[in-house]
Amino acid sequence: MVTLVTLRAYWRFVLIIRQFFPLIVAYARDRRRYLLFGSSREVEYETQVERAEILLETLLTLGPTFIKLGQLLSTRPDILPSAYIDVISSLQDDVPPAPWSESRTVIEEELGPVEEAFDEFETEPISGASLGQVYVATYEGQRVAVKIRRPGIEELVEADLRAIRWLLPVLKRFIGEGRAFSLENLADEFAKTIREEMDYDRERSILREIRGNFEGNDSLVIPEPVESACTARVLTMEYIPGTKISDVEELDAMGLDRTEVAIDLQRVYMQMIIEDGVFHADPHPGNLAVAEDGTIIFYDFGMSGRVDPFIQDKIVDFYVAVAQQDTDAILQTLIEMGTISPNVDREVMGEVMELAIADARGEDIEQYRVNQVLASVESTIYEFPLRLPRNLALILRVVTVLEGVCVTLDEDFDFISVATDYLSEKGYYEQTARELAERGARQLQSTAEAMVTIPPKLDRTLDRLERDSLSVNVAVEDDHDVFAKLAKRLTYTIFSAVGVLSASIIYAFGADWRIAAAVALLTLVPLLFLYRSFRTPKAIRARPQFTRQAIRERKQNEK
Repeated sequence: MVTLVTLRAYWRFVLIIRQFFPLIVAYARDRRRYLLFGSSREVEYETQVERAEILLETLLTLGPTFIKLGQLLSTRPDILPSAYIDVISSLQDDVPPAPWSESRTVIEEELGPVEEAFDEFETEPISGASLGQVYVATYEGQRVAVKIRRPGIEELVEADLRAIRWLLPVLKRFIGEGRAFSLENLADEFAKTIREEMDYDRERSILREIRGNFEGNDSLVIPEPVESACTARVLTMEYIPGTKISDVEELDAMGLDRTEVAIDLQRVYMQMIIEDGVFHADPHPGNLAVAEDGTIIFYDFGMSGRVDPFIQDKIVDFYVAVAQQDTDAILQTLIEMGTISPNVDREVMGEVMELAIADARGEDIEQYRVNQVLASVESTIYEFPLRLPRNLALILRVVTVLEGVCVTLDEDFDFISVATDYLSEKGYYEQTARELAERGARQLQSTAEAMVTIPPKLDRTLDRLERDSLSVNVAVEDDHDVFAKLAKRLTYTIFSAVGVLSASIIYAFGADWRIAAAVALLTLVPLLFLYRSFRTPKAIRARPQFTRQAIRERKQNEK
């Protein structure tokens, strides 16, 4: 039996196809210039920006689910080119609030009549988003913020998730195999993420956990949930007003040191990610405020993430490597985290890192910013068929958004300097030095063992060679079918040469010219295949964007 959700999914699928149709035609023409035939075509940066703006408008038109999808896509440089990331990153989760009558229905279904559940309830929301909206109320004499899941959003999201799943085979036709794999995993990840964000029981649990991790820390405050007025669709917590963290004029009027606020904010996030392993993943200015005494107030823990110990260690290694401008260590850390393939050309990527750091550092200042290095690395990610782990993508987004907030507070803010001080204070530098020393000791031990074991093995090998009893097995890896391609080209060349020679002999000996012409026409077939073998790329070809000229051109384009 077809359910209402399925019927709605069919309708949404048709609507989605209609909205995306111009982009689908454009991508189809990128593969075949005339849709059914013709060569592929290159897409300039300006064209990508124009398409990204169309995509942004399409996501906004399709509503809440696709706004969330756009926010997730903005964290995935392994799926979208940098031009798209730059445009979609501006997507704000800000939609008109639902009518109070609908929100009232949700509250009464969860907590009973509003007048009985709360002492007072202000019916104008103070914040609205695609999945929920926040009201101010009074509960048992305490001012509280009440976050309510948007009415009817569950059915819409489930229908959209089905439609997105049906859309995947269409999208996969326009991307490479590696990114097709990433896209399919993104769909699974998105379904999990948006369902988690609609689960206020989970958000309450995360909120309490992070609040407990910072118990006794006076640099921030996290609202405490009111357990007796919380359900899976309603989250009630203490109401803590503050000044929006990006309102620098008001912060100056309050007499606050904005640099200190930025330092406190970065240190809080470093503790969440590096030490605690659970973090608030949406640090845009709408979710951060500042109290009169400079305390940072955190709102909305719907988007959050966890970090396993291995990734925590690698993040520390990355910060240390960037601080020391050690491009080899940066590259090795990214490889170990799974961001870059182990088979990547290390020499090319080493040059990429050097250019990224040199460009980020600039010519006139000593400081440089992590998001500039990450921006260049993210461009690299799209050029290779990689899959970016979900929480690592969230961390990348947190770092870039967080640094933007810090630079808003202090335009000369040095993200790396603060990170370096934090890591030194917590003993991570000493820990890294100890690990390097232990690794060096292990390598020295292995070298010493090899000095003892290799001479006897070498002596036995030379004896076998002298007795002509040494055999060597050679296996050649040909992942891109290079030998097969060469064999085809050789075959086409032979057939072409034979055809040309045959036509020439027939014509020279005075036979009917039409026979010679027919042979010549038949020769065009292997010639065509030979030409196509040189024109059709069989292997993955990356087009790095990291020469100094390319970096300058990209900056000019972005202006």
